[in-house]
Amino acid sequence: MRKRMVMIAPMVAGLSLVFPAVASADPTGNFSVVGDNPDTGKQYAGTVKVTRSGETYEVVWDIAGSRSVGTGLGAKFVGDNRFRVGPASRDDIALSVGYTSDNSSFGIAMYFEQPDGTWKGVWTYNGSKKAITEVWTRR
Repeated sequence: MRKRMVMIAPMVAGLSLVFPAVASADPTGNFSVVGDNPDTGKQYAGTVKVTRSGETYEVVWDIAGSRSVGTGLGAKFVGDNRFRVGPASRDDIALSVGYTSDNSSFGIAMYFEQPDGTWKGVWTYNGSKKAITEVWTRR
């Protein structure tokens, strides 16, 4: 048994180096957010807070005095490069969110944790023909 543990420990440590996103995971927390405004093309900045609420996530963006609130589901790797979408989990490395904003528009967003620990994704809103990029950096 001891010999087996000696062999497994370096393998586990090596996996966290090869797959750093898997090692940190968990989309909950406070983030700084930057993205490209679809109307002006200029960059916007603000904050986003993600909390786990039962089996879902609550996501709240505050950008330039405007607030958007969403509900999300998580996804994680389950082997053989497959994702499992389901209840919110600390192991989630992807987040899908439906949201509404102050001006009553609604939209969808999808984010993936990156190897550097940021969360990068795209979003769109009702009636738009654009997919807008956004990056979250943990605060």
